[in-house]
Amino acid sequence: MASRRALQIGGATVAVGSVYYLYSAGGNPKVAEKKLEHDVTAAGARLKGQDLSQKEAQKKGELLAREAGATLDRTVDNVRADIRQADKVITSKMHEAGSKVDQLKDEGSKALHDTSKELQQTADNFDKKVTQKTVEAKSGISSWLGFGK
Repeated sequence: MASRRALQIGGATVAVGSVYYLYSAGGNPKVAEKKLEHDVTAAGARLKGQDLSQKEAQKKGELLAREAGATLDRTVDNVRADIRQADKVITSKMHEAGSKVDQLKDEGSKALHDTSKELQQTADNFDKKVTQKTVEAKSGISSWLGFGK
C-alpha cells in the first residue's frame, strides 16, 4: 500500500510540475524543457554548495577585481612615495657628502699652506743661522791667521 501511495504522490508531483513549467513557458514545451533543465542544474549546484548563478558569479568577480585593483593601486602609490622619500634622502646625503669633501679640501689646502709656510720659515731660520755661524767661523779663522780686525 505504501508503494501505491508513493506512486500516486510522485505522479501528482510530476503532473503539477509539468503544468507549472508549461504555464511559465507560455505553453511552449521546448521552452518549458529548457527551464526545467536550468532549474535542475541550479538545484544540483545548491546541493553541492555552489549556489552562485552566472550573474552573481560575474558580480562577485567584478567586485574582487575592483578590490584587487584598488589594493594594487595603493601598493603602487606606497612604493612611489617610498621611492620619492628615498630619493630625497639620497639627494640630501649627496649634498652633505659634497659639502664635507669641500670642507676637507679647504682644510687640507690650508694645512698644506700652513705646513709649507712653516717649512719655508724653518729653512729661512736655518739658512740665517748657517750664514751667521759661517760669518763667525770666518772671523774666528781670520783672527787666528792674523787677518782679524
